[in-house]
Amino acid sequence: MRAAIVKCLFCTTVLLASTSAHAQTPAPPSTEELLAKFGSSPNGLARYDYLTAVIPTLQGDDKVLAQQLLATVDNELGLYDEAIMAFPFDNRIAPPRSMPLPNTDDWRSINAADAVVEMAANRHIVMVNEAHHDAHTRELTLALLPRLRALGYRYFAAEALSDKDTQLTQRGYATDDSGTEYLMEPLYGEIIRQAIKLGYIIVPYDPENATTDSRDAEEAKNLYERVFAKDPQAKLFVHAGYSHLDKAPGNLGPGIQPMAMLLKQLSGYDPLCVDQVQFRDVAVGGLDFGFYSTVAVRFRPEVPIALRNRRTNDIWSSDPLRHDISVILPAADEGDLDVHGIMKGDVLRRQVVLPRPPFDIDERPDWLTLGGKRVPFRISLDLCNGQLPCAVDAYYANEPDSSVPADRYTFTHSRSHSVLYLYPGRYRLRAWNTSGATLSEQEIEVPAP
Repeated sequence: MRAAIVKCLFCTTVLLASTSAHAQTPAPPSTEELLAKFGSSPNGLARYDYLTAVIPTLQGDDKVLAQQLLATVDNELGLYDEAIMAFPFDNRIAPPRSMPLPNTDDWRSINAADAVVEMAANRHIVMVNEAHHDAHTRELTLALLPRLRALGYRYFAAEALSDKDTQLTQRGYATDDSGTEYLMEPLYGEIIRQAIKLGYIIVPYDPENATTDSRDAEEAKNLYERVFAKDPQAKLFVHAGYSHLDKAPGNLGPGIQPMAMLLKQLSGYDPLCVDQVQFRDVAVGGLDFGFYSTVAVRFRPEVPIALRNRRTNDIWSSDPLRHDISVILPAADEGDLDVHGIMKGDVLRRQVVLPRPPFDIDERPDWLTLGGKRVPFRISLDLCNGQLPCAVDAYYANEPDSSVPADRYTFTHSRSHSVLYLYPGRYRLRAWNTSGATLSEQEIEVPAP
């Protein structure tokens, strides 16, 4: 399964800025060696150790690739702010020049899930995208799962799933072998767990050996054949990556027609496409200047929001040709939108300023409460029995070590405490090291808030 993540990462590189070459360091691995070592590492901690050691020796495209891999591993290890900082490229696509940014005189904010549910009632396809290294873009899908199911949406398709896990629905949760690396991140695992519990028919649709040029066409074909060819009146909810949900070409590279556009042609249904990777914070603990900060400062979202026109009641899209709803995510840290004292000319420049005091990278982001549904549970470095790095997993009481945990935090240095974010209930805590060996276990009960 390790090769699949590389395929997904390459498909987004058309959006990335190149890095400048750094001074040559002795004996950096080749691209093939980098990918082979990454793919053969036994777990996320081992991959983390390898990548953090090798990145200083790399330059150019290999360094970009390694940083993308590290961001995904950080996500998997529950290091969410670190994931954004490990992938320090502003790959958000600016809105078309013809589309002015919204202002508070004409638009008001509403909960993004409410906007999607309202517009989904008379549709047959809803698509929500994510930035693979930014788990915050998975919160909305979790909120939508029960509400779309109540509207009659019966099928749920997730890009990260493999069709080789034939026991997924019967088992009720994803494991290490259920799909690509993205699926090992706890929130993605929770998406799959909740979709199964709600009674969705789970649809893997991402082709395993497709090229960048053919991938979207094969995705659309798989979705059509696995859903609408068998059930022409089906209602389908799709969780995808980046611009695969665009309804017009241009963002995926020359000549590539996006999956959503092709599925519309095959099914005859116009998908409701919800973009949430454009208006998100990429400057954790710093300052994020440009179109995101302009809109976020105006509307100050505390949860994922959409915008409704005060006169027409229309929902705002920054690019109506490609998607129907633009979601604006809250800033990763409260101080990220503090532009007081910055000259107007600086604010207008598209620029990211890296973390400033008193930001603490070791504090986990509070959006992990998922709107107050999960509560923080304090954990201690004592669980690691003196070994670092050390991951601490919280498994549902009836699930094994091979399942994707409910939450995970990784102690990478001598910080003594942190928190896990968990729904009320019974869990089994397990601390483990880079070889995968268990360091300690204990059962816990998380009380309702």
